[in-house]
Formats: sequence, C-alpha cells, structure tokens
Amino acid sequence: MNARTALAKWLGTLDTERLTALLEERDLPLAAEYRRITTLGELAEHLLTDESVGQGLMAGTAGELELLASIAALALERHGPVAGCEAEDGPRYPWQQRKPVAAVEPADRLVPERDVLAWFEPGEKRRQAEHTLARLRERALLLPAPKGKLALPPLLHVRAPGFDGYGRTATRLLTCAYNAPEVKRIAVNLFGEGAARTRDQAQELIIALLADPARVRALVADAPVRALELLDHLVPGPPLLRTHCFVGRYGAQYAGPDAKYVFREGGSGDEGTDWLAERGLLVPVGLDLVELPYEVARALRDGGAAPGPELEPEPFTATEPLPSGWEGEGGTAAAAAAWRAELVLRALAAQPVAIRKAGGIAVRDTRRLAKAAGADEADTRLWLDLAVNAGLAATQDDEPAPAPRGRRNSKGPKPSARLLPSDRYDAWAAAPAAGKLLPLLAAWAVVPAVLSHWPDPDETPVALVSPQDEDAVTLRTGILRALALLPDGHRLTGDALGYTELLSRAAWFQPALRGHLAADGAGELTGLDGVLDRLAATLTEAALLGVVAHGALTPAGRALCRLLEAGAAHHYPAVPGAGTDPSARGSEGLGDDLSLRPALAQAVTVLREDLYAALPEPSGTARFQSDLTATVTGAPAPALADLLSAVGDIESEGHAVVWRITATSVRRALDAGWSADELLDRLTTASERGTPLPQPLAYTIKDTARTHGQLKVVRSTCCIRSDDTALIAEVAQARGLAKLRLRRIAPTVLISTAPPEETLTALRAAGYAPTQEAETGTTVLDRAPMHRACSFVPTLDEAHATPGLPASARALAAVLRART
Repeated sequence: MNARTALAKWLGTLDTERLTALLEERDLPLAAEYRRITTLGELAEHLLTDESVGQGLMAGTAGELELLASIAALALERHGPVAGCEAEDGPRYPWQQRKPVAAVEPADRLVPERDVLAWFEPGEKRRQAEHTLARLRERALLLPAPKGKLALPPLLHVRAPGFDGYGRTATRLLTCAYNAPEVKRIAVNLFGEGAARTRDQAQELIIALLADPARVRALVADAPVRALELLDHLVPGPPLLRTHCFVGRYGAQYAGPDAKYVFREGGSGDEGTDWLAERGLLVPVGLDLVELPYEVARALRDGGAAPGPELEPEPFTATEPLPSGWEGEGGTAAAAAAWRAELVLRALAAQPVAIRKAGGIAVRDTRRLAKAAGADEADTRLWLDLAVNAGLAATQDDEPAPAPRGRRNSKGPKPSARLLPSDRYDAWAAAPAAGKLLPLLAAWAVVPAVLSHWPDPDETPVALVSPQDEDAVTLRTGILRALALLPDGHRLTGDALGYTELLSRAAWFQPALRGHLAADGAGELTGLDGVLDRLAATLTEAALLGVVAHGALTPAGRALCRLLEAGAAHHYPAVPGAGTDPSARGSEGLGDDLSLRPALAQAVTVLREDLYAALPEPSGTARFQSDLTATVTGAPAPALADLLSAVGDIESEGHAVVWRITATSVRRALDAGWSADELLDRLTTASERGTPLPQPLAYTIKDTARTHGQLKVVRSTCCIRSDDTALIAEVAQARGLAKLRLRRIAPTVLISTAPPEETLTALRAAGYAPTQEAETGTTVLDRAPMHRACSFVPTLDEAHATPGLPASARALAAVLRART
C-alpha cells in the first residue's frame, strides 16, 4: 500500500478532535490556498507535500527533529541517496525548502522501529522514545506503516543530509561566495603552487578533499587549538559563525544576495577563524558571517557511534535561588498591570483619540492618555495595542463630511477614524482584576509582534501598529517553555550567560529560531536579526504583566505557556480567552468557541483560576486621612475606584493607590451631578472599619458645595442667574469675562452673547462654580456621552474563513468525518 492510501485510511480512524488538532497544526484549510479539499484522499495528498510537512516540522521541538533526522539518516544508509537530493538550492534549514523535491515513495524506504529504539537505554529513555514516536505518528510526521516499521514523509528522505543542523554543501557555498582568485588561493593553501590552473580545477580539488571524511580529519588534525575549539561549537550546529575574515569585493558594507567576498587583508586577528577560512572550512555567506560546509561537519561528527538523539533539552546552568516572596511580587505586578490598563482605557473612554492617516496614534495623544492614567508612555502604547487585539478597544470611522456643492462627481473628504472603547469594555471595566487581566494576557500570548520593541531607532514609536513580526509568537513561546525548565526555587541569572542559555533553550523548543542563531568568536551562541533585543523586550513585557518575576515563571506564566502549547496562536487574529465573561469563574462563561475545543477551554480555565489565586480580592474600603488623601491597599473594586476618581485625583500607586481630594476635584464631582450629602454618605460607607470621615475632608466637601451652583446658566437664552445679587454684580464687572459681553437685565439675572457651553467654560476658568440649567429649571449634568465601537476581533471560526472552503479546521474536519 502506498503512503497516500495508507495515510488516507489512517485519517479515517481519527475522531473530530484529533483530526482538528492535526489540521490546525498544518494551518488548514488556509494553507491549501485555492485548492479545495473535500475527501480524505485529497487531505492525505496535501499532508505529504513539502509545504505541509515543513509546517509540521516547525511545530515540533529540536529533540523531535533530531530523532527524525536520525531516522532519515538510517534510511539513507539502508536505501541509499534519493535521486535529486544533490540539487540543493540553499535553504538554511529543510523546513524553509522552497523548491519541490523529487518524487519519493516512503513505503519503499522503511526502517525497522527496533533499530531506532535500540539507540536508547532500556527504561525511562526508551519509554520516552516510544512516546515521542507515538506523538510524531499523531502529527503525521511518521506515516502509517506495517507494524514494526517507520515511514518518513518524502521531504525528510530528500533532505536528510542537510536536516540536522548542517550547513550547505561546499559546492554551493564556494560558487556563491568567491570569484576565481579566492578559490585558487584556497587550493594553493591546501595543495601548493601549481596544483590547479583554472577555477574549475581548483574547486574540483577542494570539493574532492572535503568529500573524503578521512582527508578532512587528517587536515583538521594539524589545526591550531583555537580552530579546534571553534569546530567543537560549529560541528553540532548551528553552522554559522560571526567573524571578520572577509570583506565584500565591491566594498566592506556590500552584502547583497549576489555578493562576492575577498579575504580581509591582514586577517581577522583570530588565528582559528583565519586558519579555517584559508582552507575552505569556513565560507562567507553574509557581512561578517561564515558557514561551515556540510561535508566538513559530516566528516567530523562521530559516525561510528549509534545516534543518540536528545529528546529532552539540556538543563540550565545559569541559575540562582529565588528570593522569598517572589510569587507575591508576581501577583503584585499582575494586579498593577490590570489597574494600569484600566486607567488607560478609562482615559480613552473619557476622550477618544484620532487615528493618523499614516496609521497609529499621534504621539501627543498617547502622551495625553499616559498623563491622564499616570502611566509610562511606552507602557501606555502596550496597553492600547493589547486592548485592541483583545477586543476591548476598536476604531470607528467618523461621519463623512458632505460633498462640496456645485461640483459634479466630486467626492467628499475621507472620513477620519477614532479609537474608542468597544462594546466589550463596560463589562470588562466592572470585572475583578483577574477578569480584566485575562483577555490582555491572552492577546499578548498570540499577537505576532513584540509590541514594546521598536526596531528603527530613528523613528518615533507609535501605538496601534499592524502586528507583522512572524517570529514574535515563536520567540515568546520558546521563552516561556524554556523558563518552565528552571528547577523549583531558582531563577535565570540576568547576565549574558543567562540570556545565551535562554535563547538556546528557546530554540530547542522552537527550532525555527535556529535560523536567528550564530556563534561569536568565543564559540558562544549569539543572535542575528535583532533577536536578542526582541528577547529582552519580551522578558520586560512578561515582567510587566506578571508572567515572569525575578527571571522565573509565575503560576500565571505557566498557565499561559500551556495555552500556547494548546495551539492558541493558530487562531490569530482570534484570541482564545479574550471573549470570555470577565466576571465568571472556573469553566463558566467561556463562550461557544471554546466549548467546542476542550484543550483550549481547559487551558483558559487554568489561566483564569491562577489569576484569581494570584490577585487578591479587590478592596471595597479606603483609609481617609486628615491631609485629604484616600488610600486603598491593593486593587480597588470598580465601584470604589469610580467613587474616588470622581471626587479626587490619583497621586501615587504601587502596593496601594492614593487619591488626593481637593476643592477642585470635589467641584468636578458636583459638576457631574453628585450632591454633597451623597458624597459624604458614599465616602463614609467606604471608610475602612466604618471610621467617620476626618473633619477637614467633610468641611472641604461642604464648603465647596455651599458655593457650588449659585450661578445658573440658562440654556434657552444663555442667561446667568443667581439669588446672590452681590455675586451677580461681581460677575458683571469681572474683566476676565469681558468676551461674554455680559449685561445685567435684573438684580439676579445677566445675559451672555456666548453659547451656554462657552459661558460655562469661561465662568469656571475665572474661578466660579456654575451649573447648567434646562428650560424646565432642572440641572443639566456635565457628563460626557458614552460612545462605543463594535469589537472587530473575530471568533475562532471566523479567523480561518476562506472563500469557497469550510470556515475553519474544525468545520473541515467535520465535513471530512461525515464523508468517511
């Protein structure tokens, strides 16, 4: 039975949940593009393609890839090379393969399972190997085969030589990197003067030497100690090294895709790298970047011993004991994050911001929100981006302006857009701190961007940019899974060694990160493409959100890691967990989306409960003092926060939030419709242990209320009236109100030429405390209208909608199961 038929038959045995998990990992139906899949045979054919297998490989760990590579090498040894394998076109790793591979029938290249299991010692290691093989079968990276046999997808057979951390072939590297003089120079160093007259002859000699493992080992036996140290790091992979051996032929800074290189005059200053480069054992592939050819690594790896794939990552060595109470500090950070995000969104609700035509939010608007919330500007950008991705804020187009009159076919100006709280915001604002933080953490986990990292130092960072970093979720997942390896009671050190180990372990869990790793002159791993800066920014965001504390994962961080392991990132722009009821507990209020996906539902439930365990219950009381401050220990309950924010201004935050109450802030509350008696009653009820309010506070409220509303602005004719005739006379003569052109028409009445709103503003700016009165004599409250935008975050099914195809992997799985 061929591989396609066997795979289709096996797919028919899967239940909907297992089939859905496989389809989501392979990004179906979206990955099929315009190809319609309606039968299990068509699905099997797609799963065997290079693109689909590469998608599956990226979802595995380095241990799983190493095991597959070893099985592929065993198949290569038993059955010989696949025709077309030599036509390599230079992808650094096989899952980046772009060209189609030659046709291969996996059923013709089976290997015995017992030979693979023999690589592992009986006991725990062998059981672990059996478990890994079973997992690879579930993910269709090991194909259905007769009992006791293992079958690999075609891509792994064709790319077996370059699978496990090897570099590209010497032929490819030498051809791309050098012109004739450099190739001849290497031949002279290896074979002496006169060994070759042309470039082709020189390159043939070099390739022949490198293709002979015995000659390579003999050559390396005479290498200096420094060169041997570098080879010890490069041979296992990754095969890249930072060095200064070469410069671009057409300028030191030129390193385009077709760049040629020459040896740096005087060398790099490092004996080891110069020795290896002079003999063709290191070849330039970029500016200050060289690669170890495949033939060299193959010759220097221990080919005589049985393969020993490491199915578990190496333990951390850069660790130190955690301080006592570190988990509590993580909870404090999480509570502060929920509170700060709430303040930013409160400020947004009070005054929405405009969206720039170029995209994002203007810096001045971000600064205004940050000032209103008492938050750092960079953190404010983070809260806004997370709120939008979590569906708590959304953009809304303003009403378009009318087209100009008198012109045919003329178009009016494009309507501007504003950022507003969404229709989810009000329920979120009334929820406990744990319920507030859950959607923000869920969004942070899956958004494809390191939001606080701005790669261009010459540009000013702005909030609300389109997430476009395809490696961000991979890096974030690798970091969290790596930190979960830390032994209990220990944290990662904050030095260079700690970062190097973290990056290495992250790449073990997410092998796609290996393309961003290289080795420095000391043989230590370092990063390419700014990956170290993004790693540091990711850790900073994690600490701000309470996911990491003191270099270790908090319980909420471990739960978030499990959410990513359950496949949450497959659904972006949908955010699993963001649409749940923010006030619910346990498995309640998860929504229809999650009820159909048990693994995600369980991960969201665990995250929710860990947040409730870490965050203390919000405080419903405050401690009022004679200096007119109100202090709330921990996070304030929403109702208490509303009350204190109405009557005071936040002065400081931390383990406690302090409000300062002044005559100005009390007047603001009175303007919004609170009465003095209502304020005193509500504040007394909120007082800690039922303690009476301090006399200075009660006097401030009563004195402010006594003068509040003595002036009345009449809406119909914009009159100003007051029972206090002396006050009316004073206002009529006030120089600061001259622009109102006030005129006294009665001992208790003034009229103004300005509209009521402008008159109110001018009176308040002059130090008075007027209120607005309707035609009926009732007081009009100065409350800002509540505008809400529709949340545009899609459901899990909507996120994968493809025209002409089932809406999601689950829908496709249901269709295929129904036709089985």
